Amino acid sequence: MKIKFIFLILTTFLLQNCGKENIPQKENNSTASAENITNVADKNLNISFLLDLSDRIDPVKYPNASMPYYQRDLYYIKSVEQAFVDHIKHKKILQLNDQMQVFFDPEPQNPQMNKLSQQLRVRFDKNSTKDQITGVDKVFTEIPPQIYQSAIRGKQYTGADIWRFFKNKVKDYCIKDKHRNILVIITDGYMYHKDSKFTEGNKSSFLTPEFIRSKKLTTSNYKELIAKNRLGFIPATEGLQNLEVLVVGINPAKNSPYEEDVIHQYWADWLNAMGVKKFEIKNADLPSNLDPVIRKIIQK
Repeated sequence: MKIKFIFLILTTFLLQNCGKENIPQKENNSTASAENITNVADKNLNISFLLDLSDRIDPVKYPNASMPYYQRDLYYIKSVEQAFVDHIKHKKILQLNDQMQVFFDPEPQNPQMNKLSQQLRVRFDKNSTKDQITGVDKVFTEIPPQIYQSAIRGKQYTGADIWRFFKNKVKDYCIKDKHRNILVIITDGYMYHKDSKFTEGNKSSFLTPEFIRSKKLTTSNYKELIAKNRLGFIPATEGLQNLEVLVVGINPAKNSPYEEDVIHQYWADWLNAMGVKKFEIKNADLPSNLDPVIRKIIQK
């Protein structure tokens, strides 16, 4: 009797499971899609240069035995360009939507310099050819030296109105939807232009060695003085969350051991105040040392 009962249970179990297939569960389409969506903004690069063509690039006024500062600038530009091209080469042609351009503020009075800078505006899309991509390296090898030499030869140092560029142009010129927007500013870190020199309380639109000394920011308590007196750059705009900034070429005066720190502090506070979430501030080190650093920043 027990055997029949056990047999009946087994038969019932087999009948219930007979014909059932091991059907895999369907993936949750929304979850799968979310996992496969790539961040388009990280894939598309929009790189802008803002070049400071002040007398800081004068090899006679500011000599450097290791390498003139204008030559360092050229190598920094080259490092960014090569990182940009490497990025392009790792994308499929149909995915290309990347661009790079160079700005001056104010515009140089020399028409030839403006004409040369137009050649440094490059844009790649699905219609771009391999020859156009490989041609960028040649353009960025030949054109920037001509721009710098033109400024040095003619002593036409237009400078850089960095503060006003942020106030009036950075959003229109340097920020593009669905792109990773990077502004590369090549400057010594001092901010000054005759058309943008003013103060609001203890904040200013400029920073010079003389100004730093006048505020007594020459000792180890510079941070306390900056905080106590609410010193810093006047915010030129706001809402720059979609802009990354790389400042390279910082070259502090050598008569104060804290000059470099003050410059870094001013820039960091200013960029934070304008909403910039990611920024790097680098000194005018030898290009061979900075090249891997710059490439890592652009390609991260």
